[in-house]
Amino acid sequence: MPKLSVIVPFYNVRQYALDALRSLRANARDDFEFILVDDCSTDGTADLLARAEHELPGAVLVRHDRNGGLATARNTGIDRARGEYLTFMDGDDWLAPGYYARLVAAIETLGCDFVRTDHVQCTARARTVHRVPHGRRNVVLRPRDAILPAHRTTSVDYAYAWAGVYHRRLVERGLLHFTDGLRTAEDRPWIWKLHREAESFAVTSLLGVFYRRGVASSLTQIGDARQLDFIRAFDQVIEEASGDAEASALLPKAVRTYCAIIAHHLGAADRFEPPVARKLKAMSTAALRRMPQDVLDDALDSMDAERAGRLRRLRRRPAPGAEVAA
Repeated sequence: MPKLSVIVPFYNVRQYALDALRSLRANARDDFEFILVDDCSTDGTADLLARAEHELPGAVLVRHDRNGGLATARNTGIDRARGEYLTFMDGDDWLAPGYYARLVAAIETLGCDFVRTDHVQCTARARTVHRVPHGRRNVVLRPRDAILPAHRTTSVDYAYAWAGVYHRRLVERGLLHFTDGLRTAEDRPWIWKLHREAESFAVTSLLGVFYRRGVASSLTQIGDARQLDFIRAFDQVIEEASGDAEASALLPKAVRTYCAIIAHHLGAADRFEPPVARKLKAMSTAALRRMPQDVLDDALDSMDAERAGRLRRLRRRPAPGAEVAA
């Protein structure tokens, strides 16, 4: 059994793939494997991966016959992974040399289900360190206890799958797979499930992932209907939190976060194609009506006036059934 499996989906990132692959080589070890998932690229990325299959130590290349999106590609990698520990990387990001050896050492020292790490966000030439929003470091804790409070940014809001490492027992318990087919916000129900159902986690101040922002091919930069999958993702968060034994405590956090994300997208609606912007408003209206209304009232009361006003106006809109289908 390899010590670590690294799952790296690639889709049309030829411009950045060589940086990613070079950084994987600088992290290679005899007991590490790199699951390279080509999600049906059409821009030459596949050729780079074919070469890497032979040149990168520990590389395992898996090809999709059709594009399935990031969540599906990660699931493919999870199903092929053999490691005692698993982690993720995106095909347009890169790593510091030797980072994965330090990451494995951290989780082995702590002995928990998963470890979360800080990262460096890279936008053009700017570099900014982003910290896990959790104060206690290198202490094993119950993940459920890191979800709240509702009014503050917490560990479930730091939803980057690649910012951490995960023990194989999470795969065996059905906690590491993503919701198949989600095109965006796929990390949200995933991180909530981990925090609700895993037994132990820790946060460590380890830097080594360089997260590239502003990539033109990223869905965060594209204003088409795939962006609206955040509604499906958060509907899942709400549904699963509603069925939790501590639903009354968890739902205020889940609803408030959902409202904040809806308000964010509405505030940037001009980046969407006009039919998508209309669908965003209709789907968001329907989503507000699906939420527990008493919890929603409290969430809106706790938000700033601008966002709360935007959401209250949306809540009063009619929601034509033809427009709200995901």
